[in-house]
Amino acid sequence: MSFPGPNQPPSNGGGNKPNGGNNPFTNPFSRNNDVKNGGSGANGNKSNGPRPFWRSPWLWVVVVALLAVTMFQLFAGAGSQTIDTKDGMQILNGNTVEYATIVDNTQQVKLKLSSDYSATDPDTGRTKNYGKNVQFYYTYAQSAAVVKAVQKADPAKGWTASMQQTSIWTYLLTSLLPFLIIFGLFWFLMSRMGGAADGMFGMGGKKNSGKLLDGQTPTTKFSDVAGEDAAVQEVEEIKDFLKDPSRYKALGARIPRGVLLYGPPGTGKTLLARAIAGEAGVPFYSMAGSDFVEMFVGLGASRVRDLFDEAKKNAPAIIFIDEIDAVGRKRGGSGMSGGHDEREQTLNQLLVEMDGFDNDTNLIIIAATNRPDVLDPALLRPGRFDRQVAVEAPDLEGREAILKVHAKGKPFVPDVDLHMIAVRTPGFTGADLANVLNEAALLCARAGAQLIDNRAIDEAIDRVQAGPKRRSKGMALDELRNTAYHEGGHALVAAAMNDTDPVTKVTILPRGRALGYTAVMPTEDRYSMSRNQLLDQMAYAMGGRTAEEVVFHDPTTGASNDIEQATKLARGMITRYGMNEDFDMVALETVTNQYLGGDASLACSAETQAEIDHKVVELVKQQHQKALQILIENRAKLDELAHFLYDKETITGEEFMNILNA
Repeated sequence: MSFPGPNQPPSNGGGNKPNGGNNPFTNPFSRNNDVKNGGSGANGNKSNGPRPFWRSPWLWVVVVALLAVTMFQLFAGAGSQTIDTKDGMQILNGNTVEYATIVDNTQQVKLKLSSDYSATDPDTGRTKNYGKNVQFYYTYAQSAAVVKAVQKADPAKGWTASMQQTSIWTYLLTSLLPFLIIFGLFWFLMSRMGGAADGMFGMGGKKNSGKLLDGQTPTTKFSDVAGEDAAVQEVEEIKDFLKDPSRYKALGARIPRGVLLYGPPGTGKTLLARAIAGEAGVPFYSMAGSDFVEMFVGLGASRVRDLFDEAKKNAPAIIFIDEIDAVGRKRGGSGMSGGHDEREQTLNQLLVEMDGFDNDTNLIIIAATNRPDVLDPALLRPGRFDRQVAVEAPDLEGREAILKVHAKGKPFVPDVDLHMIAVRTPGFTGADLANVLNEAALLCARAGAQLIDNRAIDEAIDRVQAGPKRRSKGMALDELRNTAYHEGGHALVAAAMNDTDPVTKVTILPRGRALGYTAVMPTEDRYSMSRNQLLDQMAYAMGGRTAEEVVFHDPTTGASNDIEQATKLARGMITRYGMNEDFDMVALETVTNQYLGGDASLACSAETQAEIDHKVVELVKQQHQKALQILIENRAKLDELAHFLYDKETITGEEFMNILNA
C-alpha cells in the first residue's frame, strides 16, 4: 500500500447515551422518546413526566396473561379424557356407567363411571388410566346405535341429551379478538413509524420540534472553532446583527436570511453554527434534515411550521438544519411518487417559511451539508440561503490551532511539538486531529504511562491514516521478503523523482488492510498539482509492483491499490485536467459528490471512451517503464533497503536517506 490517505470519519458530535433509568421494564413510567430527542431539563423542551398508563409495558403483560387464562378456560376440556369410540361403546355395554350425557350438535357422549377406566395403548403397549370422567365422539350415522346403547346401559343416575350452547365470552373472543389483534399491531407499527409527529391519529407520539440547547443558548464560542478563520469571518456579521440589528437597519442593509455551511465531514460545520448562537446569545433550534421526512404525507411540512413558529416566539434566534440534503434535494428529478411527494412537500413548506421573513424578523436559518451539488436551486437563491460558506480542511496554521484546542486537559511530555504534528498531518480535518490526540491518550493509558509522548502520537497518526497495527504472526518469510522489496521499490522511486514528496517512513508491518506502506509527507500545504507532479506520483505508485517484477519475476496481488491509484490519476489527467495533447482542454468527465468520495461520470461518446481507455493504458505504461528503469539502475540500493527492512521492519525517513546516500 502506497497511498495511506487520512481516514475521514464523520463527527458524531457526541457519544452514545445510556438508557439509565429509562428502561421501560425497570422504570415503566419514564419517557424513552425524551431521551432520544434530547432528554429533559437543559437539553429538551419537556421534562420527564409520568408515562400514560396505557403505554406501560406492564399493563400489556397483564392483559396478555388474562387473555391466555381465559382462552385456556374456554377451550380446555372440563376434565374429561377422550377415548376411542369403540372403547366408549364397550363401556356402555358394561355396568360401570353412572351417568351419561349425549351432546347432539357436537356428536359427543360424556360418561361418568363408577370406577376408573384403563386401556392399553396399541402403539406403546402401556396401560393408561383415563379416570372416571371420559368422553367419545360419534358420527351422524352412528347416532341411533349410540342412543340405543345408552338406553340399554341404563345408567344408575340416568342420562340426558343436550345441545351445547356457545357462551358470550367465547363468541366475543372468536369474533372480535382477531380484529383487535390486527388493529393493535397496526396501531403499534404506525405509532412507531409516525413516532415524533403525534403518533397515529394524534395518539402515542410526541411533538418533535426544535429544541433549545442548554435551556437558553449554547456555550460554544468562536474561540472553540479553531482552524476556520475564513469561515468565522464570513459569519461574524450574523452574530453582530443578532446582537444589535439597529446598526445594519440604519444603513438599509438586509442581513442574509440563510447561511449554508458546506464542506467535507469533520470540518466543524455544526460547531460553527452553535458558536454563532453562543456568541450572539440567542436560542439555538437544531434539527436534522431526516427528522422532517416521514412515511405519512404532510408530517414533514407540519414539523417545519411548528419549528418556525416556535423559533419566532423566541426571536432573535437561530434555526440550524443539519444534513439539509436529506430534505432539500432537487425536485422533479426522479419522476416518482410516494415518499418523494412527502420530501417535496416538506421542501416547499421550508421555502415558504423562509420567504415569510421581513426585515423585523430576527431569525437566521443555518444549514450544513456535505452535498451542496444536490440541493434544489430554489434553496440557494438570494433571499433564502443567499450566503454559502465553505468549511474546508484546515491549513497548517489551522491544524496547529485545532491541536491546541484538543490538547487542553491532556498531559504531554515537554518535547511534544504540536507544530510538528500539524506538519505531519496534511489533509486532516478537525475530527481527524481530535482523533489523533485521543488515540495517543488511549495508547498511553493502555501502556500505563502518565504522559503522552511522541511515540504514542506517531502511532496514533499511523492508526488514523492506515488503520491499527497488525502483528505479522503467521505471515510466511517469503511474503515478508516480498513486502520488503515492494515497499523498498516505492521508496526508491519516490526518492529518484524530482516532483515527489520526501519519504518519511517505510514499514512492512501490516496495518489495516495493507501488508506495509511507504509514507511521504509534503513539505507544505498543496492546493493544486502540476502535470509533472501527477506523473511522478504515478511512477511512485508503480514502484512496488515493478520491484517485485525486477527481483522475483512473479508479481503478487499486493499492488492492487497502487494500480487503482495510478489508473485514477491517469484518467483524471486526460478527462478532467486537460493534460493530453489529443483531447486538449476538453472536459470529458463530471465529478459529483465532491466531499464524499468524488464520484465521476463520463460525458462523451462510446468512441471517445474507447480512445480515453487507450490513452490511460499508454500513460500508465510510460510511468511503469520509468519506475522500471530507476529500479534497474539502483538494484544494489534496492537489495540493501529490502534487507534493512526485513531486519528492522520499520525505518524512518532519516534512516532511509542514510541508506540511499551511503
